[in-house]
Amino acid sequence: MYTAIPLEYYLFLSGALFCIGLLGVLLRRNIIIIFMSIELMLNSVNLSLIAFAQSWGNAQGQILVLFVMAVAAAEAALGLAIVIAFFRLKKTLDVNEVNLLKW
Repeated sequence: MYTAIPLEYYLFLSGALFCIGLLGVLLRRNIIIIFMSIELMLNSVNLSLIAFAQSWGNAQGQILVLFVMAVAAAEAALGLAIVIAFFRLKKTLDVNEVNLLKW
């Protein structure tokens, strides 16, 4: 028999993943870890959107998830290019060293 998982479980998991990602952004100094934390936060929002779309029987949340995934992929590609350029210039990935755009 199929038993549905309650919506609250998905929301609790999504909230926990978002908090872990937020802590990673706020507490870490490595640029790659910060980008991974942002991706974790985006995926937790995707999980919430999918859970609500499933519980309401509406496909609009799932369509929105596709757009969020496209933005996340673009952010990852652009962020990685910036990180590589920064590492070649400064030889470090420490966020405190990012004063490249300051005049």
